[in-house]
Amino acid sequence: MGRTAKACVDPIVKQETRRPLASGSAMSGPAMLRPAPAIENVRRPCRRMHVINKLCPSVEAALADIPDGATIMIGGFGTAGMPSELIDGLIAHGARELTIINNNAGNGETGLAALLKARRVRKIVCSFPRQADSYVFDALYRAGEIELELVPQGNLAERIRAAGAGIGGFFCPTAYGTQLAEGKETRIIDGKPYVFELPLTADYALIKALRADRWGNLVYRKTARNFGPVMAMAAKCTIAQVSETVELGELDPEHIVTPGIFVKRVVKLVSAQPAKEAA
Repeated sequence: MGRTAKACVDPIVKQETRRPLASGSAMSGPAMLRPAPAIENVRRPCRRMHVINKLCPSVEAALADIPDGATIMIGGFGTAGMPSELIDGLIAHGARELTIINNNAGNGETGLAALLKARRVRKIVCSFPRQADSYVFDALYRAGEIELELVPQGNLAERIRAAGAGIGGFFCPTAYGTQLAEGKETRIIDGKPYVFELPLTADYALIKALRADRWGNLVYRKTARNFGPVMAMAAKCTIAQVSETVELGELDPEHIVTPGIFVKRVVKLVSAQPAKEAA
């Protein structure tokens, strides 16, 4: 279905033409010292101006180029801030053998759990795989059908942040002396033991925000922000679903959390819930 959809161009641009000033015109530097030529109707080359527009017409178009085997970060803390519509679109898209980076391993049979149930995920990197309603992951893991990389929650957030900041790794005391530290470099710093952790990068990040403009600047709603900002920085291509889009200049710069430079595509989705109530 979605895999044949035409992908969004990054960024979508509208071309406008501007004609440069003619040599010898009244504002062309040294030419101000001599009169303009009398020749009229001289054809001059056009200069193309590009207008950034990261708004995608549909979920299918936004996800169309995701290949099998991709590594994808998915925002959300449980269901708060989870980009459910993008996940549903990813299921319809059909990509397989995915590596997913998320805080947990899905709830019930919706969102991330639905992606797991569809058996599209080869490996999941998360900090909280087990909870009361994570039975889809539990069944797959016990059957040996999915690989798990367990990462302490603080380490998970910092490894993602490190990737976005261009940091090659960091030493952290968490998990020293446990199975989670096996095979990793350890070091004593100021008398305390530390474990070396590598950054976590991804091919794509699917995140949810409240509001965006066509440049991709994002504003989040309360705790729905969670992993969204750091994932947007750590992925090669960030795709954001939002409830509202506004004109350039309408977002207060002091309220923008994720600058548009970290966002490639934005999809506006009308939620059944009012924006002020939606997580």
